[in-house]
Amino acid sequence: MADAEEFDFGDNVDTATFEQILDMDDADEDDAHEFSKSIVFGFLDQADSTFAKMETSKYVRPDKSIHVVRTLIHYVLRKDKDLKELSSLGHFLKGSSATLGFTKVKDECEKIQHYGQKKDETGATDEPDEEKCLRLIGQSIAKAKTAYDEVKRLMEQYYAKLEGNA
Repeated sequence: MADAEEFDFGDNVDTATFEQILDMDDADEDDAHEFSKSIVFGFLDQADSTFAKMETSKYVRPDKSIHVVRTLIHYVLRKDKDLKELSSLGHFLKGSSATLGFTKVKDECEKIQHYGQKKDETGATDEPDEEKCLRLIGQSIAKAKTAYDEVKRLMEQYYAKLEGNA
């Protein structure tokens, strides 16, 4: 069995937090790690669809550009709605990734949450420039996805090693 402390997650995973998830596995079962594996890969599936929702925002694109709209009124109302939705999605992923110990994903999703609330990355200072917030959300989505891809790769390797396939 590969102990989480022995596996090199780098700074992508808080091992102490992740081991709390592993502690819920039933060591007496034939597939002793099915419980933690289902939680981890369930999160990864949810994160995939949540990132897709973030990227379908009319104003945040993977290339971080802001979409030009025809009317200022529609633009302001829709943009505000998107900021709130993006903040909510960031909050959702922040909580799930924190529970599993996926630190880099959590950190970027926390920034998305704050920017969506028209705050700076720490959430301490108001940021009234909505276009700047949307641009920063786009950048944080890109960073969160990069961190997510790394965590996914590491988790696939970790569970393959546990199952004796690596």
